[in-house]
Amino acid sequence: MPGIRRREFLQRAASVAAAAWFTPNSLAQRLALLPALDRKFSATDTVTIGRTGIQTSLLAMGTGTVGSGHHSNQTALGLQGLSRLLQNGYDNGLRFFDTADSYGSHPHVADALKHVDRSKVTVMTKSWARTAPEMHADLERFRRELNTEYLDICLMHCVTEADWTTRFQPVMDALSEAKQRGMIRAHGCSCHSIDALRAAAKSAWVEVDLVRINPIGSHMDADPETVASVIREMRLAGKGIVGMKILGQGDMRNKQDEALRYALRLGTLDAFTIGAESINEQMDLIKRISASA
Repeated sequence: MPGIRRREFLQRAASVAAAAWFTPNSLAQRLALLPALDRKFSATDTVTIGRTGIQTSLLAMGTGTVGSGHHSNQTALGLQGLSRLLQNGYDNGLRFFDTADSYGSHPHVADALKHVDRSKVTVMTKSWARTAPEMHADLERFRRELNTEYLDICLMHCVTEADWTTRFQPVMDALSEAKQRGMIRAHGCSCHSIDALRAAAKSAWVEVDLVRINPIGSHMDADPETVASVIREMRLAGKGIVGMKILGQGDMRNKQDEALRYALRLGTLDAFTIGAESINEQMDLIKRISASA
């Protein structure tokens, strides 16, 4: 018996050592473990978000880089500056506008929507409401601020609690009711903890999840491998998955090509959002996605 225990101990120790040896700890290793791309991608590729039926562009135009307190790097461009940036993206085939109450970018998106075909644009926004009355009020206000009859995707913003799918059930019910009334087309959440992300993966209510993912673990809920495994679970459940923090909130500004290849090679993201801060940045990003391999 002591010999068996010792043998089991050695086998387990060897397994742990092997796992540690093969755990990717560099950007190059993480990319090497992912399958090569089997086709060319374009930022303007038409994608379907999960099972929602919503079709939009692969690349969403983010308006919330360092976004909080009703301000972001994009809103710093001013109303007309950000509106022109969104219009330029639209003119170049981007159809996904990513906004939120906390970014303060609703007026900017509303201005851009005046100059494009609203029916061709997916508008995704987010609410910090944690009670049903707050969510009802937000949905009314958001539609006024965006000057639109409906929101394509409305998310509960920045959920962190492991039990959020039970704790905030009244808020979820309010969004479900809004969908039935045609005020929104799909609902879901953006997660800011691994426990919240795991809860979202198991929730039948979540139709769309905005998830933080990049190959260096910057501004993420856990290490890339852990997050990627939860995303795969979401994918198998048919949820729409939109990636964010693709460039690590700027930490991968000098490794954009690697970050984009990682996002594309995961094979689990329906779309991803990146916030350009100028037309030149936006056009460069579009070119880089087309050149990814």
